[in-house]
Amino acid sequence: MGIVIGIDVGGSTTKIVGVEDKKIKNPMFVKATDPVTSLFGAFGKYIYDNNISLSNIEKVILTGVGSAYIDQPLYGLPTAKTDEFLANGLGAQYNTGLDSLLVVSMGTGTSFVKVQGSTVEHIGGLGIGGGTILGLSKLLLKTHDFHQIASLAEHGSLNDIDLHIRDITPHPLPGLPLDVTASIFGKADANAKVEDIALGIVHMVLQTIGQGAVFASLNGDIKNIVLIGNLTRLPQCPDIFPVWRRCAMSISRYRSMPSIARLSGRLYAISGTGNIRIFFVESVRLHQNFMYLCYMLCSLSAIAG
Repeated sequence: MGIVIGIDVGGSTTKIVGVEDKKIKNPMFVKATDPVTSLFGAFGKYIYDNNISLSNIEKVILTGVGSAYIDQPLYGLPTAKTDEFLANGLGAQYNTGLDSLLVVSMGTGTSFVKVQGSTVEHIGGLGIGGGTILGLSKLLLKTHDFHQIASLAEHGSLNDIDLHIRDITPHPLPGLPLDVTASIFGKADANAKVEDIALGIVHMVLQTIGQGAVFASLNGDIKNIVLIGNLTRLPQCPDIFPVWRRCAMSISRYRSMPSIARLSGRLYAISGTGNIRIFFVESVRLHQNFMYLCYMLCSLSAIAG
């Protein structure tokens, strides 16, 4: 059998990976101004960098929103498409070994996919994600460079950006510790530092996604949540999610909310009332394991099919 090429044509980047003998081979991603250019650029670069000839490729599997622009075989190769949400679910299930889970894909926007055994269902999403960070950064920071935004945020503070419970009352409220956010950007003024604004934008997006994931899990019996996608690359993730722990722990005393406990390495688990667990898959080293599950999903669908 030859190599199966899986390509995820996303809203802002195209991810590509090869599978040979059911083993992942050297994933990579490519950015371009339009999906078709991005797809062909990624494909050409991948086979060139990995010294793969077209004759050694068994088939190509496409997924992602941009795959809708492709309606013919890629370079005459057998080409098929798989549903993005199905691929997200299968990829996360395969990587984690979990049977039932809620997959939260944090890309340009955010999607929620429920997986129970062999059943994969897209249950909704949020119109907030990496696209929100880039859009607001263009307006407020005059940059759309993802790395620059993250770097600015590393030197920022939320004390003069977000309004906290301690800013409106000297005493904790039921289920609301003093350091809980009362209003995102509720304390910002025209003289705010760019570093603080950058952190405020990143914090707003990650906190909203995290809370949305927990709330979505409360409507069913799934106790495992897996977070995937480009936003796991943000260096603020290890700081923002554990900080959320105290709020969740306190709220859990009054409602069925989970608490967050930090694990080691790339995982952050949320566990608590109802034994809800959130697995935060942080991907930092692109050349190493490329742990964006959504990058693997198209190839995993190829394995299954």
